Amino acid sequence: MRAVVQRVKRANVTVDNKVIGEINHGILLLLGVEGNDDAKDLEYMCDKVPNLRIFEDENGKMNKSLLDVGGSLLIISQFTLLGDARKGRRPSFTEAAQPDKAIPMYTKFISSMKEKNIFTQEGEFGADMQVELVNDGPVTILLDSKKGF
Repeated sequence: MRAVVQRVKRANVTVDNKVIGEINHGILLLLGVEGNDDAKDLEYMCDKVPNLRIFEDENGKMNKSLLDVGGSLLIISQFTLLGDARKGRRPSFTEAAQPDKAIPMYTKFISSMKEKNIFTQEGEFGADMQVELVNDGPVTILLDSKKGF
């Protein structure tokens, strides 16, 4: 699994001119599922994202997690995170999981965050979404469950 983690002051996602998910202080998470991802990859992301220390403590150091600050989470499925643009000029998405595999992993991730009592909103899998955010910092972190970077 791959993710782009963005610390935000606020974020929302719109489908067909209707806001379907909206948060204030927290994380906007773009999440991509790879074809060979398994339960271990899901477990890694479910632990890493809410515990990632990217929020400032009383000394201005990034030392607190989403759980520590009681922040919210907006999760957007994004298969394009698995795009490979090393050859040619058009990315290849062959490494991205097909919907029959990606949707269950995406929904299990969302369920896991809700079980941790994180206020969680989500986009619509496969929809044409518009995402707006105010990146706080800016802070943007890349995650890969296979630790490819």
